[in-house]
Amino acid sequence: MDAAKPHRLFVVEDQPVLLKNVLKVLSAFPELEVVGTAQEGESAVDQIGKLLPDVVLLDLELPGIDGIEVTRRLKVRCPQVEVLILTSFDDEQKVYEAMQAGASGYLVKRVGPDKIRAGIAEVLQGGTVLEPVIARRFWNYFQAVQAKKQSVENPWGLTPLEFDVLRYVAKGLSNAEVGQVMAIERRTVKTHLGHIYRKMGVNSHVEAVVAALKAGIVQL
Repeated sequence: MDAAKPHRLFVVEDQPVLLKNVLKVLSAFPELEVVGTAQEGESAVDQIGKLLPDVVLLDLELPGIDGIEVTRRLKVRCPQVEVLILTSFDDEQKVYEAMQAGASGYLVKRVGPDKIRAGIAEVLQGGTVLEPVIARRFWNYFQAVQAKKQSVENPWGLTPLEFDVLRYVAKGLSNAEVGQVMAIERRTVKTHLGHIYRKMGVNSHVEAVVAALKAGIVQL
């Protein structure tokens, strides 16, 4: 991260005490700047749409619309904003729903400050963040999807380069890592992903990978 230009964060948490604690934790990291907060879903979507932070740290259980719906609306309104879920839920169904909605990562509230900091850094680099315990269950779900796959050759008309990007993403590589492996810039990887999402009719890494596994065009 560039210390001279802090990355802009927005925090959504409905419990005042927890919000205060999160803000205290984030204040210790000079590379991060909190530009706004919200305690309910509709307000969060409105404010984030105006402020356009780099990352949103988002609780799932909120008054009004929940964090999954907040994520879904944000990815339509401002898809460039990364969403990192920080919540007390730790079941794979919530993980799947949040990631399918477009979240780039998922942490539970018991993690320490360093994990939050590392998670923010990872999603800013185009990666996906999952705690190990959650990740095992989540990828088990992917394996189950893969086991039921049906082989369909290039159903979306992806180019060979797009196929390569999708395959690397399915293996869990971040945008930066895909760029290193393929010898292309990270922003070029992001551009290819945008083309992939449009062709496949999806909005996130997770949706693209699940669809590709079901079609039998990628393997974990």
